[in-house]
Amino acid sequence: MNRENKRKQFQKGYYQTHACHESFICRVCDRPVAPQGAGTEHRNHCPNCLCSLHVDVEPGDCAADCGGVMEPIGVWVRKGGEWAILHRCRRCGQISSNRVAADDNPMKLMSIAMKPLTSPPFPLERIEEMTALMGGDGTLPPPWGTRESDKR
Repeated sequence: MNRENKRKQFQKGYYQTHACHESFICRVCDRPVAPQGAGTEHRNHCPNCLCSLHVDVEPGDCAADCGGVMEPIGVWVRKGGEWAILHRCRRCGQISSNRVAADDNPMKLMSIAMKPLTSPPFPLERIEEMTALMGGDGTLPPPWGTRESDKR
């Protein structure tokens, strides 16, 4: 069966008022994924590997022809403190954002969040040299409360 026959056609905004009760097998890690436990009525990514499929142009419309794997590349915090996952399509490169589900793998989320800190775009061995070039002396300040200016 081709993708056009599989795709369901719904009116715009249908997904906002109707729950998704479909389970699926993750195309990346082969684990079964059920909508229960997500904390929402709309499951759109695997809670284990956090990957998704590029099926939407607008959320819930199933209008994308790509069908590529949407790989998690980052996390960000929305207004109000809610976390969201940034996905990039391996096939076409499109980037989208999906809210974090209640049962998402917390270790995977944290590893994605920490990646920029563990892999900086410069060698850590040169941090003192770069700080000095920026006008600093390359050393850390003493702990708070130990300097004379802190004691007032």
